Amino acid sequence: MSVRPEKRRGSWLKVIAIVTLSLFATVVLLADFIAPYDPVVQTRDLPSAPRTRVHFMDASGEFHVRPSIYKIELIDALEGRFVEDSSKAFPVELFVRGDSYRLFGLFPSDLHLIGVAGTQPNAPRIHLLGTDALGRDRFSRLLIATKFSLIVTPIGAIMAFAIGMLIGLVSGYASRFVDTAIMGVTDTVLALPTLILILAARAAFPLDLPPLRAATLLILIFALTGWAEIARLTRGLVRSIKEREYILAARSIGSSEPRILFRHILPNAAGPLLTQATIMLPYFLLSEVALSFLGVGVQEPQPSLGNMLAAAADISQLQRSPFLLLSPAIVIFIFVFAVRSLAEKDPD
Repeated sequence: MSVRPEKRRGSWLKVIAIVTLSLFATVVLLADFIAPYDPVVQTRDLPSAPRTRVHFMDASGEFHVRPSIYKIELIDALEGRFVEDSSKAFPVELFVRGDSYRLFGLFPSDLHLIGVAGTQPNAPRIHLLGTDALGRDRFSRLLIATKFSLIVTPIGAIMAFAIGMLIGLVSGYASRFVDTAIMGVTDTVLALPTLILILAARAAFPLDLPPLRAATLLILIFALTGWAEIARLTRGLVRSIKEREYILAARSIGSSEPRILFRHILPNAAGPLLTQATIMLPYFLLSEVALSFLGVGVQEPQPSLGNMLAAAADISQLQRSPFLLLSPAIVIFIFVFAVRSLAEKDPD
């Protein structure tokens, strides 16, 4: 029997989505190692520098398997023009010693995946996405910002999902009075503008929170504002399932209420709930980016996808290098697309 083209495309999309999300997971685990430099270190003589060109051919036209770069110099600060000094090539190396960091947040290390050995005299820095207006490596900042967002948003989504699911289970299985009371609170939370609520909660704390405290605060905010939709969905599923014949049969043979709820009802409601959870993940990511863009998320000099996107407000810079300035938006698009592709049901 032949496979329908729509189903084949859906299967390929899921494979691509899994590979893409695996790469994002690798970034979360190894961002500090992959990043060539500390994201807050400034190179004052290279503000808004273009991306470093990696060469496999030297100035004489000879091919080399080992890539190299040339040092670049700013020649016109007003127009932001740079030139390469091709008089000396600097080989790009793997596993280079550089800025210190903590691998997995625990183990001190200064080993980076790529770079130019610092023992060479006047060795340049390799900027794969150029630098920002303060001379900070944009590629390193993008990796660390992605790591932060992809730690905060999944944990916040999981907590919101767990809270909403438990509340929905209790509401859907409890008496009418308890159900009415719980759903009244749920409807109130749903009626509140979520972004305004998040902004109000964030405004109650100082702006100069360190990244760990900012992450904890954002996770708590997402958990306390995102549970209501899951609770309502869970409640509707429970009320629909609990009247089915196999539930009545389980009750007639003396199964306890918790056993019926967690052994029979919850597994049958898991599919729609997991689909809704995957929809929540991009929503929380966009909320975190919006907070940082508005200046109430992670604060400078620490990088975030939002405050990196804020640099795109400079029209002159955006026209000069749109890909470099919009690289955080591209990362967000790829992640959201992968999550939605993975959550999409295969055509029958």
